[in-house]
Amino acid sequence: MSTVNIAIDGPAGAGKSTIAKMVSAKLGYIYVDTGALYRTIALFITENSIADEDIEKSLEKADVSLKFIDGAQRVFLGDRDVSDVIRTPEISMAASRTSAIPAVRKYLFGTQQKIAAENNVIMDGRDIGTVVLPNADVKIFLTASAEERANRRYKELSEKPNCPAYQEILDDIIKRDYQDMHRETAPLKQADDAVLVDTTTLNLEQSADEIVRIITEKTGGAV
Repeated sequence: MSTVNIAIDGPAGAGKSTIAKMVSAKLGYIYVDTGALYRTIALFITENSIADEDIEKSLEKADVSLKFIDGAQRVFLGDRDVSDVIRTPEISMAASRTSAIPAVRKYLFGTQQKIAAENNVIMDGRDIGTVVLPNADVKIFLTASAEERANRRYKELSEKPNCPAYQEILDDIIKRDYQDMHRETAPLKQADDAVLVDTTTLNLEQSADEIVRIITEKTGGAV
């Protein structure tokens, strides 16, 4: 039986990872957070102070892998679980720049396609429907206004020490949107055959339910 692949793309802060996890749990699919892979490469480059001109030849030492532990995805750099370390604002911004490097995308491309070929997956990122899984069974472009994305991020960070100001978060989101949409390699854009889902006025549960509805309708409930 062939696998079912679901591609979810969209800008930073749209809730792709959280919503994709919820949808995968509802449908029994494996969730693949490709952003975590790029963040891990960014962490590797940052921690080792690797210059741009040395990145390509250094990638063979990166040893990035995904492991599914108790049904949850964890990302490893060598033997080290970096799933939490890669979520800082510094690494987020570094990942946006790193993901534009062709050598990095080529390095991770095979990993992503192999997982999709072997499993029913929901994969989220910036170019899943346009580049990584162009033949995905269902493509979703998940978005929300920059202000709403900043508001959600501010609420999330407000419970932690040294929370940035709302305006700083909004400025970072707008900057990252520009970087992602204007990079030369695989820029962020909605695939021609993707369904647009705007979650500005939806909560997480409503967003997940809407995507489940779309997937079920388009696949006939295939699992």
